[in-house]
Amino acid sequence: MKIDFEVTELYNGKKLLHILKNEMKISGRLIKKLKSSGGILLNENPVRTVDTVNKGDILSVIIDFKEEVDIKPEPAEFSVLYEDDCFLAVNKEPGIPVHPTAGHPTGTLAHQVLAHFMNQGLSIKVRPINRLDKDTSGIVLFAKNAYIQDQIINQMKENRVYKSYLGIVHGVFSPLEGIINLPIARKNDSIMERIIHPAGSLSVTRYKTLELHKELSLVQFVLETGRTHQIRVHCRAMGHPLLGDWLYSDIQTNLIERQALHSHIFAFDHPLNGQRIEILAPLPMDMKKALSV
Repeated sequence: MKIDFEVTELYNGKKLLHILKNEMKISGRLIKKLKSSGGILLNENPVRTVDTVNKGDILSVIIDFKEEVDIKPEPAEFSVLYEDDCFLAVNKEPGIPVHPTAGHPTGTLAHQVLAHFMNQGLSIKVRPINRLDKDTSGIVLFAKNAYIQDQIINQMKENRVYKSYLGIVHGVFSPLEGIINLPIARKNDSIMERIIHPAGSLSVTRYKTLELHKELSLVQFVLETGRTHQIRVHCRAMGHPLLGDWLYSDIQTNLIERQALHSHIFAFDHPLNGQRIEILAPLPMDMKKALSV
């Protein structure tokens, strides 16, 4: 991938490194890799980061690394929602971990995505932008290089990334639409479980009730922060736990075999052209069936 930047009057006479860091927002880690690979050019010629530039110069960055990976590819079929030279968006099925852990060293979405990349002739690491719980379905976005990953992470920090989830909860929220602002912390003596605690991290979830189905509600959740299990913990705290949530609900059900939570919309500005990209994953069949009973 090649990224070009035409030097403006603002950067006339400035060091090239200044543009890389401040205008192109390339991390120091990636700049170091680009220097070693010869991936920084000025007017198509190799250049040092300490050199100065003039108005009208074309500064180019070439990101084309052969990266070592520490997992093995596992070919499998999955639903591709969006793909270009920078991103891959997958509609993850429930029951599949996003990345390897001690309890799931194989059989993850990362293993499948690696096989997908290798089938395209790409030798790159698997870089998930967002991470879903094993039993949460929906959109997982992957960056195809470190630069793109850094750009989206920066957008997240600036609250420019929109993430919407659909969930089925017990009961009905009152009011039907609102904001949950409750701090979340890790529960003592638990690796996984989170709790509401005054000393916890700021956690904000917007919710909107979309449909009522007898004793269940279909609710849209929009994350303004990204804490572990945020929606699940907030739903329990409000007295309306997610249907099928074995960790945060004591209500037994045979309507679904996992927590009824789905990553529905992921929207961001494309780092190369600024175009707003909105990816949508429709409500999965098991959640539709749960609502139809």
